[in-house]
Amino acid sequence: MGKSYPTVSAEYGTAVVKAKRKLRALIAEKNCAPLMLRLAWHSAGTYDVQSKTGGPFGTMRHKLEQSHAANNGLEIAVKLLEPIKEQFPILSYGDFYQLAGVVAVEVTGGPEVPFHPGREDKPEPPKEGRLPDATKGSDHLRDVFVKQMGLSDQDIVALSGGHTLGRCHKERSGFEGAWTANPLVFDNTYFTELLAGEKEGLLQLPSDKALLSDPFLRPYVERYAADEDAFFADYAGAHLKLSELGFAEA
Repeated sequence: MGKSYPTVSAEYGTAVVKAKRKLRALIAEKNCAPLMLRLAWHSAGTYDVQSKTGGPFGTMRHKLEQSHAANNGLEIAVKLLEPIKEQFPILSYGDFYQLAGVVAVEVTGGPEVPFHPGREDKPEPPKEGRLPDATKGSDHLRDVFVKQMGLSDQDIVALSGGHTLGRCHKERSGFEGAWTANPLVFDNTYFTELLAGEKEGLLQLPSDKALLSDPFLRPYVERYAADEDAFFADYAGAHLKLSELGFAEA
C-alpha cells in the first residue's frame, strides 16, 4: 500500500530541521540514544491494523501510556525531551518522538532512516498489552508484528537488530544486561553475538533466541550477521514502516 504524505508548512519544515539539531546535542550529551529509540518504537508499535487504533501519534505524552508495564522507564525519555519540545510548539508529539528515534539511530552510526512529518496527535492512548513480550517465542512475535502491526518476518528480524543499542534494566523489565559489548554503537553485532551463543555478561532474551529456532527467521539472522550493509538497508526500511504505521495511508 502506497503512502500519501501530507504537506506541511515551510515553518513546520524548518522546525523539524532545528529540532533534529537539538536532538543530536541532547542524545550526545546524555548518551540516551537507546532510550529514545525505545520511546519511538513503543509509541508506534501499539498500532493495530484491524481497528486502526494506536500508533505513532504522540499518545506517549500521557502518563497513562507511560504507566503501561512495557513502557517502564520511558517517562525519563519524555521528561528529557520536553524542554526541546517546548521550543517547537508547532511540532506534533507524534512527529517529535519519531524524529528522536531516527536521530538516535543516525548518531550511533546506524543507517539514515527517512522521516516524513505530518502526524497528528491523538487524544487517547491505546489500551495496554499490544507491545511484544520478551519472554515469548516466534508465534507471539508474529501475532504482534505481522497480525497486529501488518509488518513481515523480515521486519521482525531487522527491528530486533535494533537491540544492538542499549541494555535491559532489572527494575524496568526484569532482565539485566546489554546485548553487545558496545551498547551505544549501532551495527550488526546483535546478530553475530546471537549466532555465537550465550556469553557471560551479555544478554539473550527468549524473544532473541526465537529468531534462531524459527526456520523462517533464522536465515535473516545469518544474512545480517554476514552482511552489515544488508542489515542496514532492511533495518532502515523496517524502522520507516514502523514509524509510519497508520500514518499517510493512501
